[in-house]
Amino acid sequence: MTSRFVDLSHTIEHGLITYRGLPAPVICDYLSREESRKFYAPGTEFQIGKIEMVTNTGTYLDCPFHRYADGKDMAAIELEALVDLEAVVIRAEPSTPAIGVEHFRDRDLRNRAVLVLTGWDRHWRTDAYFGGHPFLTEEAARYLQSCGVKLVGIDSHNIDDTRGNARPVHSTLLGAEILIVEHLCNLGALPDEGFTFTALPPKFSGIGTFPVRAMAKLR
Repeated sequence: MTSRFVDLSHTIEHGLITYRGLPAPVICDYLSREESRKFYAPGTEFQIGKIEMVTNTGTYLDCPFHRYADGKDMAAIELEALVDLEAVVIRAEPSTPAIGVEHFRDRDLRNRAVLVLTGWDRHWRTDAYFGGHPFLTEEAARYLQSCGVKLVGIDSHNIDDTRGNARPVHSTLLGAEILIVEHLCNLGALPDEGFTFTALPPKFSGIGTFPVRAMAKLR
């Protein structure tokens, strides 16, 4: 039986604004194909790219170091926490921004990646994306912690309510070493369950967030 893959990541492009107030990535040539011809045999050319960006860019993973100085950074996260996680989709699409614990009850969540579908990715690359976005309540985060989930993802601008300065969902989940993936997309293409989720960043030391190529593998 052949597996089918669904890409759940936004494309990162030069000038992309992921989070208002943070700089956009600069994507350019370090060595252009034209310049490379000086160093290689005739007919041989290469491009070497250069990227300058903050780590909160595109679809990205939060690990404990993002919130806690003594938490695990990207290099310390085990592959088992990132690859082929049994997963479920929670179809929230709330009438109000707050997504409460009622959306998660009566689902088998233990040891799974919980992906929260809000439909907010439809606003990606528009001004509407940054304001009034759906978020999880602190009660919902504590419930997910009590269920023993492995990872929580959302297709919204932030998993927390950004209208204030507190970040109880990040604090609760990352404090329990439950990873977070924000700015997902295409969750509507997934079934409620019966698939695995992967969100794999490079193995960087000393950082707590980084873009991932998030995907689902349908069986």
